[in-house]
Amino acid sequence: MKALVLAGGEGTRLRPITHTSAKQLVPVANRPILDFGLEAIRDAGITDVGIIVGGTHAEIEAHVGDGARFGIRVTYLHQPAPLGLAHAVLTAADWLADDDFVMYLGDNLIADGITQFVRQFRERRPTAQILLARVRDPERFGVAELDDTGHVVRLVEKPQHPPSDLALVGVYLFSSRITEAARSIAPSQRGELEITDAIQWLIEHDEPVASQIVTGWWKDTGKLDDLLEANRIILDTIDRRVDGDVDADSDVQGRVVIEKGARIVDSSVRGPAVIDSDTTLTRTFVGPYTSIGAGCTIVGSELEHSVVLDGVTIQDIGRMEDSLVGRQAHVVRSERRPRAHRFMLGDHSRVDLP
Repeated sequence: MKALVLAGGEGTRLRPITHTSAKQLVPVANRPILDFGLEAIRDAGITDVGIIVGGTHAEIEAHVGDGARFGIRVTYLHQPAPLGLAHAVLTAADWLADDDFVMYLGDNLIADGITQFVRQFRERRPTAQILLARVRDPERFGVAELDDTGHVVRLVEKPQHPPSDLALVGVYLFSSRITEAARSIAPSQRGELEITDAIQWLIEHDEPVASQIVTGWWKDTGKLDDLLEANRIILDTIDRRVDGDVDADSDVQGRVVIEKGARIVDSSVRGPAVIDSDTTLTRTFVGPYTSIGAGCTIVGSELEHSVVLDGVTIQDIGRMEDSLVGRQAHVVRSERRPRAHRFMLGDHSRVDLP
């Protein structure tokens, strides 16, 4: 069995962060989201991995390399444009050949990995196996309708009037028959070849499509709220480790990771939280569910339930929460006159002021 990991796409819902970075490399608990998926694939015993890449291919390839550090072998497959998940299958058709495969969306996280689902697929031998999760906003996702016996009877992509609250999780298991299905469908109104339409084609041609409802957590991290929730979930699994310098005037409580080279000066950190290397906190409070990247300088501020990427400067801003701060950003209080808020913001930025 092979794995096909989708790491293309434009990440429009996480702009402006994704104007300059691949959405699959945005970190949770200071680790790129993509890493969790690659490790889940390896842990399921799959080592032959194709990664679909697009405009951010250089960044993805530089991070993953040949896959050796993840215990996998990687082949990069270039998709000319983000034309849908079924189009990604066609992009990879020659590489996939006649093999079964897992298709894994690179910005998704799923509790306890995918090992059990791969095992079930190998035992049952359906043409396709989909994972489903109950969600509050099914109109954002592909949605499955089941009959009274639990069989899949219909799939629809981002419906205005969802037939159920069962969203397709971003992990699919397929036989090679899915390639014929992808070739047989037409683009949707969005101009994309939808994987839901390809699976529906299988259903209409009497191919067995199995489903499994995911009972643990699952996160599609394409939106800020979901990214912060994923960060919270992963931080809840960490063990305390303090390798950096904590001075006598500082207080570090709970499950906190402070990497070597980090400095905590006259500050308080309350876990779960992670502070990466070469970051300095001075007269600062870091509250639960906060991840701070490498090389940051934070002075006279309070942060909670936030993700701060590498190289950020935050100074004397009071309290910040529920936030995502991109690389090399500066958030500082100025004494310039006249007193006013001054911003330099990228496209699709959002600022909430008290």
